[in-house]
Amino acid sequence: QVQLVESGGALVQAGGSLSLSCAASGSIFSFRAMGWYRQAPGKQREMVADITRGGDTNYADFVKGRFTISRDISKNTVYLQMNSLKPEDTAVYFCNAHTLERAKRYDYWGRGTQVTVSS
Repeated sequence: QVQLVESGGALVQAGGSLSLSCAASGSIFSFRAMGWYRQAPGKQREMVADITRGGDTNYADFVKGRFTISRDISKNTVYLQMNSLKPEDTAVYFCNAHTLERAKRYDYWGRGTQVTVSS
């Protein structure tokens, strides 16, 4: 059973930085990609950034230049470095991992970690 455990959420002032971590229960190479999503109150969950098995990264436009996704293969951990935080970045951040089996996507989710950016 896949387990994803996030950590690092906190209250931070606008302009500040935070680093989130997501530890997977198994090898991160077992997934097609891992990434971060976020969900603000009253809004839909949205993709923030992801990193493929091959190491390619993808970012939502609203975080480009501010957030960086990375991984430590030896620790089965994916990170999200968030800089220049804005109040609109306030949300619960979820770690995601997915696989593709026979063209069907299977998603796995962590429980989320709260990020609050004060103005």
